[in-house]
Amino acid sequence: MTTRQDALALDARDPLAALRTQFSLPEGVIYLDGNSLGVLPAATPERVAAAVRDEWGTGLIRSWNSAGWVDLPQRIGDKIGRLIGAGPGQTLAADSTSVNLFKVLSAALAIVQAGGDPQRRVIVSERSNFPTDLYIAESLARQHGFTLRLVEPDEIAAQFEGTLAVLMLTHVNYRTGRMHDMAALTRAAHGCGALALWDLAHSAGAVPVDLIGADVDFAVGCGYKYLNGGPGAPGFLWVHPRQLERMERDGLWQPLSGWFGHAAPFEFSPHYRPAAGIVRFSCGTPPVLGLTALEVGVDTLLAAEPLGGLAAMRRKSLALTCHFITLVEKHCAGHGLSVITPRTEGERGSQVNLAREEGAYAIVQALIARGVIGDFRAPDNLRFGFTPLYTRFVDVWDAVEHLRQVLESGEWQEARFHQKAAVT
Repeated sequence: MTTRQDALALDARDPLAALRTQFSLPEGVIYLDGNSLGVLPAATPERVAAAVRDEWGTGLIRSWNSAGWVDLPQRIGDKIGRLIGAGPGQTLAADSTSVNLFKVLSAALAIVQAGGDPQRRVIVSERSNFPTDLYIAESLARQHGFTLRLVEPDEIAAQFEGTLAVLMLTHVNYRTGRMHDMAALTRAAHGCGALALWDLAHSAGAVPVDLIGADVDFAVGCGYKYLNGGPGAPGFLWVHPRQLERMERDGLWQPLSGWFGHAAPFEFSPHYRPAAGIVRFSCGTPPVLGLTALEVGVDTLLAAEPLGGLAAMRRKSLALTCHFITLVEKHCAGHGLSVITPRTEGERGSQVNLAREEGAYAIVQALIARGVIGDFRAPDNLRFGFTPLYTRFVDVWDAVEHLRQVLESGEWQEARFHQKAAVT
């Protein structure tokens, strides 16, 4: 892709191009932040309005049964399961990623403790993992007498020994776009007797995931990034059937034993009895409106199945990110930018992260003012997400051209671009 016409030609041949119409995209905006907040699906406003107007407004409490509200966590969970290599009845859409991580990591630690090895008390994660994962793990380690050990990516291989209890990693790193080999690392964890827990926040809906094939123990993920569920959308969790069976056999509970995780919530028993299977990881009353919006977002991804599904999306994602990296290095050379996302396709997610010692935040703000929306991650990271269903090759070309102009003109040095907002 050496000219803008080349980009337009690639878009004309894109087998996924027609799916862009599923989204409400503002005129004049190049949106490269779907890895942080997905675009609004065109069908979401009316679907949510119908849930408010008809299901809540007219159906009232009857809609728990008549509109299927009570089954939303499992129904949407099964749809998400098709995107992450899970079987039916194995995935639950509920709560936030942080809450779900608390639930599954607590369960993992309980399983380790039930194993009876007092030396196995280390949780290993990346030092650059997303902070909420580290905070949750730190809290649980303090509560249960474990140690959270943070390492660099090239130090992970040295952690597979007898003290390891849980390997907790995010599949695609938010700061670098680097994608781990989930199957190989899970296999190594199991080889030393540990469990493997994966956060799919930056991969579910963007890259192929095969939880069953990789033999993962636990997984969590986010609903408002590539799944297009809207700001603060419910997340999801997945537990391998063997771990669910072990919890049932050994009488282990997840820590948030709310009424929707009860085997028979409408018996209103004063004593807790966990539900069978993944439903035991439910907690409180499902957030119907949030789940309704999430289902529409997930459906936008499932619409790609007849066109090759995630495999086709992955091919386009790799092409988009490759072209972006190549164009940045060609057209923005000499301006202090360095690409920190791996070039190797098997190690790259669906984003590209650039680093610059000076002015990274201001450069992102100058781009946003021009209608090119990425985001900034402290201290020096310019981050751009490439969502195959609505990002075009011409968007990549135009975004790099705007970046070149911002750098060459020094526009980013204007005072207005240095005023820090609460959300970056």
